[in-house]
Amino acid sequence: MKELNNKLAQVQTKLKAKKSSYNSFGKYYFRKSEDILEAIKPFLLELDVSVIIKEQIIATEPVPMLESSAIFSDGENQITATAVVGVDLTQKGMQTSQQFGAASTYGKKYALGNLLLIDDTEDADASNTHGKAAVVAAKPKPKITVEQFNKAKDYLKNGGKLEAIKSKYALTSKQEEALAAL
Repeated sequence: MKELNNKLAQVQTKLKAKKSSYNSFGKYYFRKSEDILEAIKPFLLELDVSVIIKEQIIATEPVPMLESSAIFSDGENQITATAVVGVDLTQKGMQTSQQFGAASTYGKKYALGNLLLIDDTEDADASNTHGKAAVVAAKPKPKITVEQFNKAKDYLKNGGKLEAIKSKYALTSKQEEALAAL
């Protein structure tokens, strides 16, 4: 098993999987499972190993869940990494087979990424917000109502933190002073 671990470590440190696809809506490049599989092929004969992907449905309620396993093997021993993904059956514009296919592709990508230590922190799939962060950040906090203010006082009397209230509501300076005095 030590030899297999060493072979996997070689792949993990040398593998370069390109981001060959472009999302024109989000304006970023991303990596597909096919990119990872293409990048690993040169290592297979060189290290006398194989990589196999297995998938199975592990739940059907409340949504179908797929488990994707990426298996690195030398024919005797194996190392496995998995990823579990839900199938979005409400996704508009797709037939059921396409919804399962999209979930399958996503699961394979993340199982392979887990196995091969592909760091997706630089991958736009992991960080792209499609502009939603700017909208959320720009949304003003609501003004606190009388009822909410009274609940906030009780909250503070029971050990709550003023910062939690300030993060949720827009307080006037007088409201903040009154709450700080509790």
